[in-house]
Amino acid sequence: MTDVVAAKSGTQWTIEADGHRATFAEVGGVLRGYAVGAREVVDGFGADEISPASAGQILAPWPNRIRDGHYTFEGTTYQLSLTEPARHNAIHGLTNWSRWRLAEQAADAVTLEFDLPPQIGYPWSLTLRTRWSVSADGLRADQEVTNTSDSNAPWGFSVHPYVQLPGVAVDDTLLRVPGRSKILADQRLLPIGAVKVAGTEFDYTEPRRIGTAVLDTTWGDLVRDADGGSSVTIAAPDGSRSVTVWGDETFKWWQVFTGDTLHGERFRRSLAIEPMTCPPDAFRSGRDLIVLEPGGTWRGSWGIRPSAA
Repeated sequence: MTDVVAAKSGTQWTIEADGHRATFAEVGGVLRGYAVGAREVVDGFGADEISPASAGQILAPWPNRIRDGHYTFEGTTYQLSLTEPARHNAIHGLTNWSRWRLAEQAADAVTLEFDLPPQIGYPWSLTLRTRWSVSADGLRADQEVTNTSDSNAPWGFSVHPYVQLPGVAVDDTLLRVPGRSKILADQRLLPIGAVKVAGTEFDYTEPRRIGTAVLDTTWGDLVRDADGGSSVTIAAPDGSRSVTVWGDETFKWWQVFTGDTLHGERFRRSLAIEPMTCPPDAFRSGRDLIVLEPGGTWRGSWGIRPSAA
């Protein structure tokens, strides 16, 4: 159903099934909230609040950061606006603050769409589409993008949900990340190399307490699940509750952020767990960059699966 029209984040859509309830906002087409019964699974925000710290946002046509907003693609150089001016980066894509439209709606699912127009720094047109659904198995997002321009377009994708275990501090949370390597980053959080994590403080291939670790970290070389995808899990110390964020085989990287640069109540209150198709600065490095041909479509799926407890 449609809940709110006159809100800073625009029209709101709520879906519900099997005790799972999720709400999405027109501005950014974002995941604004997700709960199972009275248990809040994501650390969302109010309808009349501007999405804080990219909460719930879709990050496209690139995730994370591009150094100096400057890149070359197929022989032509482009300059994006510097949306992270303090670090002189272009961050989190171009869809965050645009109004998405309703395409389809049912009690347990809603599909939102957005037409990205050509612009300075990214002169390609894309149509993005997200089908959100809930069921006893959790929240699922089926993502789709089509290149509607007449030339190849560079493409990368991620999402930015903050997940939480109410009553469990970030320090006490058990974290499992399936990455066997991590990106080495400079002070601007841009990649300068990669290292294996086995036996180091960044090895979370088995569940481990976060403690005082400060994470805004990218993992790759993933240990795949049986279905070809991968997943990151947080759990309570006694294992009584957990939340798993999963991505299918199109997602090759994971970013985990412990919220240390956030202010007030949001400081280390939840974890941003982000499945990414490519690492930071992929428009410059080309690493795992997707090239969409004219008329070509990319599809990927990810979701959030809370434990029953």
